[in-house]
Amino acid sequence: MRLRPLRTLLTTVTACLAAAGCLTAAGPANANSLARDAGSVGAAAGNACSPTVSLARFSDALDKTTYDGTFVGNLSALAVDRDGDLAALSDRSSLFTLDRRTLSPTSVVPLADETGAALDSEGLVVDRDGTRLVTSETEPSVRRYSRDGRILDRLPVPDALRVTPAGRATANQTFEGLTLLPGGRTLLASMEYAISGDSTGIVRWQTWERKGGHSSPFVLGAQYAYRTDTDLGVPEVAATPDGRLLVLERGFTAGVGNTVRLYLADPRRATDTSGVENLTGQGGVRLVRKTLLADIVNCPSLGATAKQPQPNPLLDNIEGMVVTGRTHGGLRVLLVSDDNQNAVQTTRLYFLRVRTP
Repeated sequence: MRLRPLRTLLTTVTACLAAAGCLTAAGPANANSLARDAGSVGAAAGNACSPTVSLARFSDALDKTTYDGTFVGNLSALAVDRDGDLAALSDRSSLFTLDRRTLSPTSVVPLADETGAALDSEGLVVDRDGTRLVTSETEPSVRRYSRDGRILDRLPVPDALRVTPAGRATANQTFEGLTLLPGGRTLLASMEYAISGDSTGIVRWQTWERKGGHSSPFVLGAQYAYRTDTDLGVPEVAATPDGRLLVLERGFTAGVGNTVRLYLADPRRATDTSGVENLTGQGGVRLVRKTLLADIVNCPSLGATAKQPQPNPLLDNIEGMVVTGRTHGGLRVLLVSDDNQNAVQTTRLYFLRVRTP
């Protein structure tokens, strides 16, 4: 994609993180990349997506680029590393590091399973010790990797969440989102769609708990149920500093385009559904409560263009999300779209300011 020429110089955005230093989210450093970037915009009323969410800017600088011979796309997850740089996960088994200032790739590490086969890698967490927790939605699985891509261990997964015939899940509809809750003791993975036997639209979220210190292993914890909007799935979740969750819901309709909505969810009073065989909306099961923050279709386009029909040219296949820090009265949130290495899709970064009521 080619965007209209840059009209204003990109402003450096610095966000200090409670757990991982500071991330400076600036525009691309070189002139060619800057020419593809949208102008930096403040959180004025004209940039509002809703009363609680505004779009600061977006960037297409990574679209259809390569680094060290590896395609920089298919991005499914983001995380902030301990030094403030970004980790960006491709669902083609590549883990990139993006410079905190330029957002340009500085390294890439290949990932694989125990047999050396590629993963359908979807969710990413950088743990307190710098190791990487990565989901694959084909089994599904959660593996821990060293910074150089070695498998260190693998977390247990309940039988019901495994792909059929081992369990009741459908391939490519399992662990999409992954986040570590404040304090570093609870890990949460979100299923993208419902498993067999559960009502359509009710997806399960699995947690793991550390019983000891931060170096102790994760063991299976509670499970929760979350109801999506009609025909939407959950591609990503991200913990907020107060223990709630930002949730992306996403869908696609051919000839129409993408639907992407941002919710605030609170699982703290939800029922532990790990012992409930079928979730069908029955009484006694409290679902995770959710509040709509914004439908991204209502964000200003800021000059974005789309290569396929979209209800707003800003939209694409948004799949990754990370909280990068705090701003006055809210959070800085970064989204990324997965272009599926498709000529009519775009790798796009979205810089949001989100107020969580």
